Amino acid sequence: MKTASQKKRENIAEYLLYMWQIEDLIRANKLDMDKIEENIISKYSDLDEKERKELREWYESLIDMMRREGVAEQGHLQLNRNVIIALKDLHNRLISDSRFSKYAAEYYATLPIIVELRAKAGDRKVEEIETCFNALYLILLMKMQGKEVSGETLEAAKQISAFLGTLAHYYKLDYNNELFKD
Repeated sequence: MKTASQKKRENIAEYLLYMWQIEDLIRANKLDMDKIEENIISKYSDLDEKERKELREWYESLIDMMRREGVAEQGHLQLNRNVIIALKDLHNRLISDSRFSKYAAEYYATLPIIVELRAKAGDRKVEEIETCFNALYLILLMKMQGKEVSGETLEAAKQISAFLGTLAHYYKLDYNNELFKD
């Protein structure tokens, strides 16, 4: 919980990937709070009783949201989809403003990878920003499962990470009302 709010303030891209992982951890534990307590919360041995209670309540609230929003099996919570929407909106503002040429350069360097990924997605087309996050998350999952990731894929991930890192930087500036100061 503290980690999530800290990540959200510091790096929105890391926050979103972290929250997707939390969604999957909740699903892997069948939205069962006892299993989450046993398999996740109990691993935080450095937490005091108050922090442990707060973490439990955070997981309980996420489970409740997942059930109410119909994403118990797949998909993302609205709070996470809102992050994608905010990033997409910021992306559109940055691309249309000549003051952000560094961002535009990162985007156009990443665009061929995005186009290729979207072509491979078949019928499940998503916006460009979400495509980038999906790719990084899939690579993260593959690494966690000990699966081999090709050099070509790692190079693509490096470019996507640079692009999303730049977007996250501008998001933080925008969040702190420092982006469009002249």
